[in-house]
Amino acid sequence: MTSRALDVRRAAADRDLAVRCAQGERAAQRELFMAQRDRVHRTLYRILGSNRDMEDLVQEVFLEVFRGIERFRGDSTLATWCATIATRTAWAYIERRKPQAAALELVPEPMSEEPGAERTVAAKVAAQHLYAAMDRLAAPLRIAFALAAIEGLPLAEVASLTGSTLVATKTRVWRARREIERRAAKDPMLRGYVVHLGGAPAEDVP
Repeated sequence: MTSRALDVRRAAADRDLAVRCAQGERAAQRELFMAQRDRVHRTLYRILGSNRDMEDLVQEVFLEVFRGIERFRGDSTLATWCATIATRTAWAYIERRKPQAAALELVPEPMSEEPGAERTVAAKVAAQHLYAAMDRLAAPLRIAFALAAIEGLPLAEVASLTGSTLVATKTRVWRARREIERRAAKDPMLRGYVVHLGGAPAEDVP
């Protein structure tokens, strides 16, 4: 079967599932939830990092998914549609959250004797530094950077998820990366983490 035929079959299956969900079929709603929960959770996590409200946010996303499922027309996959709603939910969460200093857990965890344990702890602390820096970014910059540089999505897909143009998305990723690199210059732990992130270096975008 060709990739085109697979896409047509997948689109038809997505539309059928959406219709059954809109009709209130519980089995269909559960099928959609189970199929997309991991992607929704990952999208939220990439944007927000470790968050005590994560499970509530996942539920908020799916409430919105099922509330608007009758509007799904198959212009994208259900996976992309759900990820778009997750992105909007994360954006709204950032906008309504009161500014607060990021709580960095800088005390090293007890070392396991397993190989690589020290690197694992160092990576966790570095990630905490990264999300502390991202807390200082405006929501559009943070989301574009998280999806492109951390999640590794193509810029065109990030633009689609955020409802932005490709040019605006590229600029947001560049501005976010430039600000994070500026902070990394004073933070060796963050600097070592940033160099491994995807996306072009800030100086590569005019």
